[in-house]
Amino acid sequence: MKKRVTGLGGFFFKSKNPKAAKEWYDKHLGLGTDEYGKTFWWKDENGNDCSTQWSPFSEDTEYFKPSGKQYMMNFRVENLEELLKILKEEGVEIVDEMQEFEYGKFGWILDPEGNKIELWEPKDEAFL
Repeated sequence: MKKRVTGLGGFFFKSKNPKAAKEWYDKHLGLGTDEYGKTFWWKDENGNDCSTQWSPFSEDTEYFKPSGKQYMMNFRVENLEELLKILKEEGVEIVDEMQEFEYGKFGWILDPEGNKIELWEPKDEAFL
């Protein structure tokens, strides 16, 4: 397997009031937020369209579990199925089963400090 992480897929954090957080970031930093937060579009080294998502979540979200942290990173990866097999062989804790949606495949792991990391094999063309 040549590449594992190809970029930052997103940054997600807990917020007491996600709507107000999005409004604040829009007003003061000009993010141009929508109901999910903000999608940043960019091109990779091969000129392919890619995205990174910024999103506040409700402070009582269950999505970050089993981590008790206030944030979760999402990394863009290549060949998620193969990567999850390799990570398991390397002793990395896999959380839940891989899921597939029209916009990509998702898998989750825990780092040594218990941070939940989301791995995303995107289908960026689904957003275009």
